[in-house]
Amino acid sequence: MAEAVKESGKPIVVTAGLLGQPLINGFITEESLADNSLRKSESTALALAGEGSNISVIRLPPSVHDKGDKGFVPFIIAQARKNGVSAYPAEEKNWSAVHRLDAARAFRLAVEKGARGAVYNAVGDSSIPLREIAALIGEKLNLPVQALSEEELANHFEWLSRFMAFEGSATGTRTREALNWEPMHPGLLEDMKENYFNS
Repeated sequence: MAEAVKESGKPIVVTAGLLGQPLINGFITEESLADNSLRKSESTALALAGEGSNISVIRLPPSVHDKGDKGFVPFIIAQARKNGVSAYPAEEKNWSAVHRLDAARAFRLAVEKGARGAVYNAVGDSSIPLREIAALIGEKLNLPVQALSEEELANHFEWLSRFMAFEGSATGTRTREALNWEPMHPGLLEDMKENYFNS
């Protein structure tokens, strides 16, 4: 695919994630680039862009939310139900989020006007404390809310515990400016109240 777009100039937009990127002044920005990124898709795409292919990257937050979400947040809710407690890391951690429809529009704009080799952060909510997510889950499920140590997190969250350990605050200021993109749909906590506890 990269060879094809190298000759045609047509764009490819590659998906990557925000978690695990280095922080700049407390946030993951478009300039946050890891030497050994967890996201092979990102490093591969940027290398191919450097060779002339018209490739850009959109990074997604840990929560891309909307009705019917099958990602991290529904799993956190399921673990609260399973374990009888709504938990969060004792060491303060925050996540960013974006509504699915806002993310979709970011991809469209990146195809239409993205720059070769650009990295875009599709961020709606920049920084939501995981304790606030846990508090909302506890309220909706009538469960106690509890901060857990690193060892306890592994037991409660299982495979997700390694993702809970990352600081996920992020900004997308340059993305908004470059793509003329502005999130228009509800934030994560509002969306959770509306759509995540109906079953």
